[in-house]
Amino acid sequence: MSGPAYRVATVTAVSPVDAIASPGPRRGIVAVRRGPRRSTVTRAYAESPLKWLTPATHGEAAWVFASSYGGGLVGGDHLDVEIDVGAGAAAFLSTQASTKVYRSTAGASTSLSARVADGGLLVSLPDPVACFASSRYRQTQTFDVDASAGLVALDWMTSGRRGSGERWAFDAYASTTRLRIGGRLALHDAVRLGATDGDLAPRAGRIDVLALVVVAGARLAAEAARIVAAVSAMPVERRAAVILSAGPLPGLALAPPGCVVRFAGEHVEDVRGALRRLLDFVPGLVGDDPWARKW
Repeated sequence: MSGPAYRVATVTAVSPVDAIASPGPRRGIVAVRRGPRRSTVTRAYAESPLKWLTPATHGEAAWVFASSYGGGLVGGDHLDVEIDVGAGAAAFLSTQASTKVYRSTAGASTSLSARVADGGLLVSLPDPVACFASSRYRQTQTFDVDASAGLVALDWMTSGRRGSGERWAFDAYASTTRLRIGGRLALHDAVRLGATDGDLAPRAGRIDVLALVVVAGARLAAEAARIVAAVSAMPVERRAAVILSAGPLPGLALAPPGCVVRFAGEHVEDVRGALRRLLDFVPGLVGDDPWARKW
């Protein structure tokens, strides 16, 4: 990622309010279109606590980072985000830092709806969600991808502020990922973790990080097949720092193919390293290495 500074997208400033007084979700909209030389952000709109950062790059893809005032989500924060990648355009979507969910009985939520038109590409690699003790968080990601397009989507979370003694100490966490390819449902994945079902820490054992990666669309069919083969060939080590499993997208009749990869690890750094190695083709897609100078 190059360029001396960030360009901050147009933002409508609305003071964060609690869940009772909230008039509705805070909206965020990003549109990316193919230009004469590269893809560009043609629309960026955000309501507080959300804001967009759009750094200059030299590659084909437009880069967009989500950030938030206050560094995280508080009770009553509900974000509704729309991403629209036009035909032949390429977009890289990430976050400025981990999504911190602060202590609250009201809870917070994020809804992401992304569309990728024919021949387009979306690479969504956010930082992990970190839920603080006594917090509640719900997340939904929906991707509608043209059959000729490509998608790399990551969803991951940590046990919380482990260094502060808040390991798996949140009240509730729920995440749903839906994928449609060419209008057909290809994946519906849901995770729900709740303290009401029992103490999470002993159930998680040594694991502190969970991750899901989806690679789909005709544009990335070869990469998806390579990932499944590579993970399947890895030796099984019960005490490995990161445990991986991979398989094709459900529905053998679905064309083009894709894959789903699941990660479980003890440390964020270990899982990040495994992600970086497995997704080593991403820098070539987006024009730079998204992991190189971020941490």
